[in-house]
Amino acid sequence: MSVSYELARCAVCGGANARELASSEQVHAEVEALWAFHLARLRPHTPPEQLMDRVAFSQHAPLRLVRCRDCGLVYRNPVERATELSEAYTDSSPTTERMQALHDTQRASYATQAKRLADTFGRRGSGIEVGSYVGAFLAAARDRGWRFAGVDVNACANAFTRSLGFQVHDGALESLDDAHRVDVVAIWNCLDQLPDPVATLRAARNRLAPGGMLALRVPNGACYAALRPLLTTSLAPVARQWLAQNNLLGFPYRFGFTPSSLDRALSRLGFRVERVVGDVLVPIGDKWTRRWARVEERLVKRLGAVMARAPVRDRVLAPWIELYARLNSN
Repeated sequence: MSVSYELARCAVCGGANARELASSEQVHAEVEALWAFHLARLRPHTPPEQLMDRVAFSQHAPLRLVRCRDCGLVYRNPVERATELSEAYTDSSPTTERMQALHDTQRASYATQAKRLADTFGRRGSGIEVGSYVGAFLAAARDRGWRFAGVDVNACANAFTRSLGFQVHDGALESLDDAHRVDVVAIWNCLDQLPDPVATLRAARNRLAPGGMLALRVPNGACYAALRPLLTTSLAPVARQWLAQNNLLGFPYRFGFTPSSLDRALSRLGFRVERVVGDVLVPIGDKWTRRWARVEERLVKRLGAVMARAPVRDRVLAPWIELYARLNSN
């Protein structure tokens, strides 16, 4: 299927002053390295559908990556047109077995986020999760006393999540007709994939009750920008391991936010950032992963979680960041 592209500006500040992070050839080399990394760790005869979200993703690999010189956002330029992006996620249909495996694998990690959200917000309450996918956070939130509904463009995933007993709306947050306001809007692992993330943040603001909270989890563009140059040095094995274990190698995302670029976007919408947490990718090892590779992943991510919490500028050691921002009451 052919893909059409268009030139892009920074989605946060609107600027066009950007420097190249990775050319087409360099991105292609990263994707090949990602395949080699995971194929060495998967068991023989792993079904093709089990490659999804390891080496195969809903979005195509970027043609070229740049970083805004003004706010630090990492983004694709050129970028796929929004209509084609919507079709990619709408038409994605993982098997029920794969969705159940993802649900089970991710639930424990989301339990930590549900607790962290309650600690930061100050109490439990109601919420909407944007990009609820297989319902792992919805389950973890319910276990912790939250009342969350989901919204997702993927009808196949929504049907699976509803079969588990959760309320999920088809479509985007902006398309919801219900004017009911909630305490929290959570956007985990999704904002970076949207065609217009600022429009979604604005829609989230309009869904929040006074004093409500926005909870985000995104890949950290500052981490990718810091480690990518090391792929051509003697430190390449370390950089490759860190990027691959955290789904940053080949950068299968539309945007790589940073704490500072998010703060800039959110302050304009009337939010006040209260907490930023550096983190690693949720575990993805399962029965298709070789035993030694599961042990490797646990060790790398256990050590990495400590490093990710180091309070350095823009959390450059953290491949993923969680950010909690409260809507100003005035």
